[in-house]
Amino acid sequence: MPAATRAFRFPKRSKFRIGATALKRRRNPQGELPVYDPAMRDAPVIRVQRLPHSEGLELPSYASSGAAGADLRAAVEVDLEIAPGDRAAVPTGLILEIPAGWEGQVRPRSGLAIRHGLTVVNAPGTIDSDYRGELKALLVNLGSEVVTIHRGDRIAQLLVTPAPQAEFIETDALETTDRGDGGFGSTGR
Repeated sequence: MPAATRAFRFPKRSKFRIGATALKRRRNPQGELPVYDPAMRDAPVIRVQRLPHSEGLELPSYASSGAAGADLRAAVEVDLEIAPGDRAAVPTGLILEIPAGWEGQVRPRSGLAIRHGLTVVNAPGTIDSDYRGELKALLVNLGSEVVTIHRGDRIAQLLVTPAPQAEFIETDALETTDRGDGGFGSTGR
């Protein structure tokens, strides 16, 4: 059975538990649970402070039930033109409170990338949990024509993902692998 259609079964003696509310929230219209990864955590609640220039705009929202990213909207007060090769920090008018242990990732919208060459410069742009400034999408026009951003346009998408802080330990030797230090295309096409 393909992985996408297999139902998840908890392994015996699993320490992983998920609340009934989260399971109910994740059921599709037919009442079926999606394939579930036990490493996933319940989605956090993101508190949002709206700045005056975002009044009347939607908060980040998911365009479909299976969307991974929530659309971010431009809180520009006048149209913003981005010429080919130019970059712009496009305001959203929102300040996010992301819980500790999580991060926001600002990613490009595929439709804008393919149709206009508009993408996120530092994709994915990271929003740390302790950042309390305005969320802006750092866009670059890689296309051949000027792109105009209008108020309320969906300009990027936001993914909220777990972000544990790793511990780094200095050592004199590392385990060897078949790949070794091969990089930049060393595994083939």
